[in-house]
Order: sequence, then structure tokens, then C-alpha cells
Amino acid sequence: MGRTADLPRLAEELVAAGVEALVTIGYPPAVAAKATGIPTVAASGVGDPVATGLVESLARPGGTVTGISDNATELSTKRLGLLKELLPNLRKVAMLWNQDDLGMTLRYRSSAGAAESIGVEVQALGVREPNDFETAFSAMMTEKPDAILMVADALTVLNRKRVFEFAAGHRLPAIFESDFHVRDGGLMSYGADVGESFSRAAALTDRILRGAKPANLPFDRAEQSVSTKWRHKR
Repeated sequence: MGRTADLPRLAEELVAAGVEALVTIGYPPAVAAKATGIPTVAASGVGDPVATGLVESLARPGGTVTGISDNATELSTKRLGLLKELLPNLRKVAMLWNQDDLGMTLRYRSSAGAAESIGVEVQALGVREPNDFETAFSAMMTEKPDAILMVADALTVLNRKRVFEFAAGHRLPAIFESDFHVRDGGLMSYGADVGESFSRAAALTDRILRGAKPANLPFDRAEQSVSTKWRHKR
């Protein structure tokens, strides 16, 4: 996984280099960027920026960070709906997420709340490092869920193929947040269109470089552009 402990040092190097704007992916890099005071566009993966304290509000961020956000509860409900289509008798979903990432922990909580609202039990499997995936897999072998939902951040994405292999080997349908997971071997995904999100992030960055202040640039809502990818396996 990425060494998040190095982020403050790397951020200070960017300050020394006179960087005029930053584009980040993930909640920890966005926090490190905010600490520098450099205008920042959080392109993806920050979770709910208001709930984490990254910004004051989506409409008026009020600081040096703006970017792209999504409605985790709405998207999670749709992901669970796809699992329900595949498994009408869905009763239990294992959820994998990085519990050291506040943004992703809040996204997990939204996903868990969405599951519980439709009567689906959640098997909570938080991880902090690569070795924790084996512990999570063992837990699923001991108490087998009906499906898996993985919350994406640097840790889970870097270990995604291990999740693909475990899910396929144990015939567990799994859903992911981005279409590249399907291209890499996952069963299905539902989430914001990554290309569209980065196009919006580029447009925000351009406005900042032309003099706009992040404090006055509303967070864009990624749920306005979503994609669904399926990969059927026999």
C-alpha cells in the first residue's frame, strides 16, 4: 500500500517547489494537501468531505480544497440492488474497507446502513495492512457470506486481485466501486465514471490556475455520471 506516513514530507516538498495547485486521489492525500495551504482539487476517493471535516460544505468549501464527491448511501444502495438482482435471497454481505482511512470508514458506514435498511446483514471486515486480508478471508471461510462489497482506497485497490481470486475460488459474487476492477478480473461494479470525474477535476484545476479560489468552487457530485459494468463468469 502507499506509505501515508510519508505524505506530510512529500507535501512540504511540493510547497518548497512552488507548486501552484494540487490534484489528489484519496482522503489521506487530500488531508496532507490541505495542510500545505496549496489550492487543491480532490479528484476522487475522499468520501464525504463535510463529514470528515475536509470542507465546510459542498456548496462553499470555505478553504483551500474543492473537488469531486459522491453520495455514498445512494451508490451503495444501487450496488446492493445489483447484488439482489443476482442473488434474490441475499442475506449477508461481507464488506472490506480500510479502517485506518476516515473517508473510507464513513463510506463503509453508509454502505452498512444501506444494507441494513433492506434487511441484509453486514459482515464487517476492516483491514489496515496487506496481511489483514488473509484474516478477512479466513473469517469469510468460517462464516461464509452470500456476497462481498469492497470499498476502494489505496490499500484495497492494491490488493484487489487477491479479493478477485478469493471470491472466484469460493464462488462468492463481489461488487466493486469502479469499472477498472471488472477489467482487472472482478465480477461487477457500479460507481462514478472515473474518466468523467477526472475531466471535472481538470476543469476545476484550470479555474484555480486562472485565479478562482477553491473556497468558492462547489464540490461536484460524481453521482451525476455513473457507469455499470458486468462480467459474467461460468
